[in-house]
Amino acid sequence: MSSTLLSQHTYTESKARLFWQGTLAMFPLSVAVLPWGLLAGSFALDAGLNPFESQALSAILFAGSAQLVAIGMMKAGAGLVTMLVTILFITSRHFLYSISMRDKISPLPIRWRLLLGFLLTDELFAICGQQNDKQFNSWYVLGAGLSFYLAWNLATLIGIVAGSLIPQLNQLGLEFAVAATFISIVIPNIKSLSVVAAVLTAIVLSVGLTVIQFGGSLIVASIGAMLAGYVTEKLKGEQI
Repeated sequence: MSSTLLSQHTYTESKARLFWQGTLAMFPLSVAVLPWGLLAGSFALDAGLNPFESQALSAILFAGSAQLVAIGMMKAGAGLVTMLVTILFITSRHFLYSISMRDKISPLPIRWRLLLGFLLTDELFAICGQQNDKQFNSWYVLGAGLSFYLAWNLATLIGIVAGSLIPQLNQLGLEFAVAATFISIVIPNIKSLSVVAAVLTAIVLSVGLTVIQFGGSLIVASIGAMLAGYVTEKLKGEQI
């Protein structure tokens, strides 16, 4: 009996240790996303949402770029169908993330698959997406994903409170946090020629099309970058 209890205690400690290791690995990105969350909270108030609705947007949708776009479209009076289609396209990259991590997550029970699927973000994929089967551990991923979820919602709450107290908070340049967060995610993963081609194509298209005020610059840049990476990979016969 004592041996069984000792084994269970050791297993519990192992789960807790892996959970906190994931939390620690995600900590730099959790800190980096704080200005982004502040912007999302204050921007939601500015768009006419009440504090409860603003916080629920982060708690339920939990997608920074999609939230900001959705709020902007609400403010502009866009229709529901237009908003849903736009958000679907913006978040479609998560479909690619899920395909990449399918072999690791599919053996898990359904409750784990649903939970980790909800917590899957750009940041979580950057931390755990490249792990091999031996490195991957559901408790580690849970620690990373859940800590980021809590940090995002805390930042949103602070943004809601600050937005109600500080006029024009969303005009203080906090939107640069969006670019800074994605830059910190992308740069460590530039390890092959195909990724370089994708990144350069995305930069050129997004900046160039924005300068000429092309309405679909984000969409065109995303598709162009994926095509550039795919073509480069095929021509060079490399693996991303």
